[in-house]
Amino acid sequence: MAKLTHIASDGSAQMVDIGAKSATTRLATAEGYVRMEAETLETIRHGNAKKGDVIATARIAGIMAAKRTHELIPLCHPLGLDKVSVEITADEDLPGLHIRATAQVTGKTGVEMEALTAASVACLTIYDMAKALDRAMEITGLRLLEKSGGKSGHWSREDAADGTDSC
Repeated sequence: MAKLTHIASDGSAQMVDIGAKSATTRLATAEGYVRMEAETLETIRHGNAKKGDVIATARIAGIMAAKRTHELIPLCHPLGLDKVSVEITADEDLPGLHIRATAQVTGKTGVEMEALTAASVACLTIYDMAKALDRAMEITGLRLLEKSGGKSGHWSREDAADGTDSC
């Protein structure tokens, strides 16, 4: 079993020492979904929500959240992110919105938490802006899809599912 790096030998929480690590390009992608009534989705898609452009606001909120992950998640290192993107697409079959967030840095630690935070906050922003239309919305499927860089190399959910996990 792998050792938990945020736990000291005495069992207390600790920030991981990344001082000796090499800076590499690290990338992570996460996703989440906001399931809603079809009418709510149509209102959002047509830009008719009373609070404004839900998708544009959620995209900005996700990007801002990724940049502040270290302030929200204990023991995360502050990172000078090279890139954050948040894509939000309508899915009529859900019905709802699919959020896909990618974070990239050239540094000594990964950006999985930044990608997950971006996706989470984008989902929460969608809920906040549309809750007057549909309080029964559900945030679901938040998960890491892929990460690359660093000592552990590349990992993808797809590879892990078919047994070829490279980590």
